[in-house]
Amino acid sequence: MLDEALLERLELRLEEASSKADLTPRLEQVLRALEASPPESVRVVILGQDPYPGIGLANGLAFSVSEGQKIPASLRNIFKELERDLPGSLSDSMRPLGDLIPWARQGVLLMNTHWTTAPGVSMAHADWGWDRLTDAVLDVLMRDPQPKVFLGWGLPAQARLDAFDRGDHPILRTSHPSPLSARKGFLGCGHFGETNRLLAERGRQPIDWRL
Repeated sequence: MLDEALLERLELRLEEASSKADLTPRLEQVLRALEASPPESVRVVILGQDPYPGIGLANGLAFSVSEGQKIPASLRNIFKELERDLPGSLSDSMRPLGDLIPWARQGVLLMNTHWTTAPGVSMAHADWGWDRLTDAVLDVLMRDPQPKVFLGWGLPAQARLDAFDRGDHPILRTSHPSPLSARKGFLGCGHFGETNRLLAERGRQPIDWRL
């Protein structure tokens, strides 16, 4: 259980940062991942690390960006692997939409370990206690008997998922999609098609990854 003191401290920090325009994503988007993919609907979990610090980029879903924003390098690599793995998934491979809300609405939980940061500063809120909320969500999802697939992209995500792994749900592991590591395993990993195969094997509806 999470203590009330942590929740109250987070609420105060959010209100203060938002009042100073020192918060990304916007205050109303902080809980967007859980609002779009409540625990009872989750079929897939993709765990990110920190929101994009660029002004206007982050929208509350890990790896996702707000409509009209330039596609960041990590998301470009995600799209590149998606199109390689499941050809035809992108309506326009040169200019795909960057908001991943169509995935989230199907039960793909796109959750960052740290849910907020300061504009222009990576990991600015890493000491706020967001990781404790993330761990609580992961613990609930790992304990839930409904079949799910967890995607660990990069060592930090893999370590966090492994900490709650009970052996009940498959975890697919590869490198992070950032330009620094995408060619160390992410590009060519086939996680999108493999996720659907694992879901179908367990009697759950596959994800329509098309954007």
